[in-house]
Amino acid sequence: MGKVVNLGVFVADTAYRAARQPKMGETILGNSFVLGPGGKGSNQSVASAKAGAQTHFISRLGQDDFAEMALSTWKKAGVTPAVVQDPGSYTGAAYIFIEESTGNNAIIISPGAAAQISTLDVDRNRALIEGADVFLTQLEQPIDVAFYALKMARAAGVVTILNPAPAAALPDGMLAQCDYVTPNETEAEALTGVVVTGPDSALEAAKVLRAKGAKVAIITLGAQGVLYHDGTQTVHVPIVSAGAVVETTGAGDAFNGGFAAALAEGQSPVAAVRFGNATAGISVTRAGTAPSMPSRAEIDALLGRA
Repeated sequence: MGKVVNLGVFVADTAYRAARQPKMGETILGNSFVLGPGGKGSNQSVASAKAGAQTHFISRLGQDDFAEMALSTWKKAGVTPAVVQDPGSYTGAAYIFIEESTGNNAIIISPGAAAQISTLDVDRNRALIEGADVFLTQLEQPIDVAFYALKMARAAGVVTILNPAPAAALPDGMLAQCDYVTPNETEAEALTGVVVTGPDSALEAAKVLRAKGAKVAIITLGAQGVLYHDGTQTVHVPIVSAGAVVETTGAGDAFNGGFAAALAEGQSPVAAVRFGNATAGISVTRAGTAPSMPSRAEIDALLGRA
């Protein structure tokens, strides 16, 4: 069992479906409501733990019902929390409006206590980070803290993964701290200026990411699979289908969590990409994000390893 340490954010997702958004001052009736666990770091940690890695999650929560949701979600999945609970703040939450006729959404995120994640949280968990096989982070917490943690992990010889989501400008030198950078098409375009529409354009973007310092670029392409490029080897890894697609939300988190778990246990990078694809392939056949993450047995069965 490999060890994955993840620095990131938990938010409670509150999803509303209605025919349209209300105007200012207006109240309308919705058609459905769902409350569930979210946040990229938390989702990826759940995916990693369920895929078989010893997984630790560094974050901040409030002391409220949403914090209890987070702790319960992690306990069920086997994630070990390394969190500070701040009684003076609140656990992050997201308002998600979904337009019934189109499926388009509008989102407001209030990160709460997670906005206060700092280098002190990283220093407090130095031994945990330096003892990991793989360190994984995203961009929902302050970027300077992610950069600091990546440097700490890299200096200790830990394999580092940056999932640059949501898309944001990165400080100079940050990609040079990444053994793997894992953007989707939109994030790759934001980082490189290359419009990514498929494997060929993904390769061009991957070359730019490597020129900026990343050791390996892995660009997720939705239904077109994943493009892997390390400077000497380029592999287009197709999706691993597990059935009809129900919901793609969280597919990227499933991929990153599965990929990190596979790397941590010693799988080759390309094999780990395929493992991540299988993790995502199962997740999209189910509703939700964290609740959709598959078990190791399910992933192995899909890959024909059972």
